[in-house]
Amino acid sequence: MSNHRRPVGERPEFQYVPREPRRHRYLDEDDDQVDYAPPAEDDDVVTTGRHAVVYDDRHVDEPHADYTEPVYEQSAYENPVYEQPFDPEPVYEDGYGPRSYGDAHAYRAPAVDARAYDEPAYADEPVHVDEQYEAHTYPDDRYDTPPDEPDVAFAEAETQIISAIPEEIPPTRAHARTQARRRKQAKGRARRGKLFGALAAATVLIVLVGIVFVGGKMFFGGPDAPADYAGPGGPEVVVQVHPGDTAEEIASTLAERDVVASGSAFFNAAVQSNAMNSVQPGFYSLSTQIPADDAVQELVDPASRVGQMIISEGRQLHDTTDVQTGAKKKGIYTLISEASCIGEAGQEQCIGYDDLNAAGAGDLSALGVPDWAKDAVAGVPDRDRQLEGLIAAGSWDFDPTAGPAAILQRLVTESSASYEKTGILTAGNQVGLTPYKMLIAASLVEREAMPDDFSKVARVILNRLAVNQALQFDSTVNYALDTTELATTDADRAQVTPWNTYASPGLPATPISSPSIGALQAVEQPAPGDWIYFVTVDSKGTTLFTKSYDEHLANIDQALNNGILNSGR
Repeated sequence: MSNHRRPVGERPEFQYVPREPRRHRYLDEDDDQVDYAPPAEDDDVVTTGRHAVVYDDRHVDEPHADYTEPVYEQSAYENPVYEQPFDPEPVYEDGYGPRSYGDAHAYRAPAVDARAYDEPAYADEPVHVDEQYEAHTYPDDRYDTPPDEPDVAFAEAETQIISAIPEEIPPTRAHARTQARRRKQAKGRARRGKLFGALAAATVLIVLVGIVFVGGKMFFGGPDAPADYAGPGGPEVVVQVHPGDTAEEIASTLAERDVVASGSAFFNAAVQSNAMNSVQPGFYSLSTQIPADDAVQELVDPASRVGQMIISEGRQLHDTTDVQTGAKKKGIYTLISEASCIGEAGQEQCIGYDDLNAAGAGDLSALGVPDWAKDAVAGVPDRDRQLEGLIAAGSWDFDPTAGPAAILQRLVTESSASYEKTGILTAGNQVGLTPYKMLIAASLVEREAMPDDFSKVARVILNRLAVNQALQFDSTVNYALDTTELATTDADRAQVTPWNTYASPGLPATPISSPSIGALQAVEQPAPGDWIYFVTVDSKGTTLFTKSYDEHLANIDQALNNGILNSGR
């Protein structure tokens, strides 16, 4: 009986086409030959999904030794597995026959009878066992398989054959149909995508046309152009540009103050002017009821800026006179008065110096004096000087149409906030001074030293206060006289005033100027040292510090020799 088995997965009803067996190298020479007649077809090339096999036309019953191996075309694999010749089948549109690897009829070579041998087939010769042959038993017992044992060898051989099938198995007819259907669906999606893309592009085009149409009317005029004045213009008004204002916000402000007829008209003119980028926060005096283009030109003109001033470090409230040259140095009240002027040249309206001085002597709460300074300021002997030092140095903007008291209140309030940021409310605990006295000491540092020496002069002040020694600063003598002089006279130093530190111990009654933030920080964190004296010895501002009085006298002589301490009177 035969122990040949049908390959796993084949259908029992499948009719196999007889194939010529190839003589196996293990068959004996005296084995019977099997008569075999090849199919009548003339085709000698079998096309598979990967390569073609070409057979010569010699008779298949030629001796095995003279057998010529098939000639194979180049394969896509390094070690191809060759199939046996079989009847050619028609080729379909997908490039494959009606049967493929994925179909139950696809595998044409019968399975190897594993019980015939368990040695692997040679790599250069295809394995073929015809289903008409029965298994042979070889002399060597290792080829015998007891009938009652499980057919393990066959399973192993079958596994070898299956594993030899290329990984990239050509698709079945059903799979080919699936692929064709998917390609058709993809084409449909592509057509739909193009349709949707065209519709989207048309929509965007319509929107853009609408924007251009509407924008053209807004920017270039037309029946729906925004309202605009024709001129010539009315009285001036002051408008404020806040930090961070956009062109739209500025346009709304100008429309509210009747500078332009509509915010849209100004916006359209503004976006076409590069000069708008130079507009800074502040107050501007502009004509009313003017064309939007004129409004842009007035806004960018530096002459339209009002209520702007710069207070330099060490500036006093009132004007002072330089003893050496007789030049006037404008005080803070004068700076405010000049910055408040609005109107045409020759017809300006300004807040007067005297009005500001009177307002500065008013109610402390209305003037914005902070709580940490109110008690000390309330005891100032000269009310005209009670705001000294409470207006910080820096760049300022204020509304010139406001009253004098309102302007001073704004400046004092914002200055107090800047002082508090330095730590003035708490740093005094380390140096033994109240916040207001720290402000006084900082004003002395500002007038007596160069910035590089701020912290050393601050230490001298604190050291002298600690031993109750008079400060003896010439700047305090000058303050009461509203003069500026590096070297004061004996008569001036002898005048007893609340500010003269030659005549009175301790700090002056008020600050003597507006200190810089650097000077205030120097008092909050003074340099370490035991200095008691200091003097400037040359025109470059060189200042010498010492604890010894004798050394200090020698330093004074050096300053005299350099002409630094010579009096102008």
